[in-house]
Amino acid sequence: MPRFLIVAISLLLATAPARAEWFYREEAIMGTRVAVELWSEDADLATRAMDAVIAEMRRTDELMSTYKPESQLSAVNAHAFEGPVAVDPEIINVVSRALDFSRLSNGAFDITYASVGYLYDYRARQRPSDEQVAAALPGVDYRQVHVDRDRNTIRFLRKGVRIDLGGIGKGHAVDRSIEALRQLGIEHAMVNAGGDTRLLGDRRGKPWIVGVRDPRNEGKMVTRLPLEDEAISTSGDYERYFEEDGVRYHHILVPGTGDVARAVRSATIIGPDATLTDGLSTAVFVLGVERGMELVGRLPDVEAVIVDKDGRIFYSDGLAPPQ
Repeated sequence: MPRFLIVAISLLLATAPARAEWFYREEAIMGTRVAVELWSEDADLATRAMDAVIAEMRRTDELMSTYKPESQLSAVNAHAFEGPVAVDPEIINVVSRALDFSRLSNGAFDITYASVGYLYDYRARQRPSDEQVAAALPGVDYRQVHVDRDRNTIRFLRKGVRIDLGGIGKGHAVDRSIEALRQLGIEHAMVNAGGDTRLLGDRRGKPWIVGVRDPRNEGKMVTRLPLEDEAISTSGDYERYFEEDGVRYHHILVPGTGDVARAVRSATIIGPDATLTDGLSTAVFVLGVERGMELVGRLPDVEAVIVDKDGRIFYSDGLAPPQ
């Protein structure tokens, strides 16, 4: 083969664009399924981007898990009544935003639910007695959590208070993951952690189609929503639960009573970021259809789909029910 032809072929191969495609990865982190899907013309970039998402999820888990004794959040729960506990500024920001949600929802969202919630063991199908709930219930009060932003410390004002960021932490990790993808130049992506999803851009000229699960039929959907550049979170009574004598005991508790919230089966929130939708989905689940929709109606760029305790589906004003 003539030398000039070899050179020409080499130049052609060198300048040929890489094959653009969708890339997907899924792992078990934070006690749930974490997934990332993205579009890239560069396979190496796609790998780095997915690595960044997984690393962010693992980092958040190490920092905020109450199941890891060495985490900063575990140190807060162990020592914050004794005195202020210094933590990473990121935890300060997440706890502060959680307290904002508590005030916004009049306490329906409350990270101190863990003061009673830790007494449940869903795998062992164990729940606390009425006496245990009554003894622990005074610790469920977000106003007993004092955050010092200047010193980056958290202190509990009452003995027995515990906090758990499970109702907001996954949304926070999803948001940070999307920001990491954006900084790497990714323009079309989906990041999901359990019931919390955020979408970057559209799906290459089409909207992402996100299904809202039927709470009583795994694999079936009650509705599907076309979304772009939005977040969506669902809180449901099917995530962590067990049944006893026909009663379903799950992980979403009413802060004022310590009992399981029973007004709805699931609450789905659509909004601009996953931290917001994560916290609001829990609050709306606790509030129920009427008060939950009233809260959603007061917030800009937020919509909701609620499945009540009888399986009826309700849509906020900005969403049209499927025809």
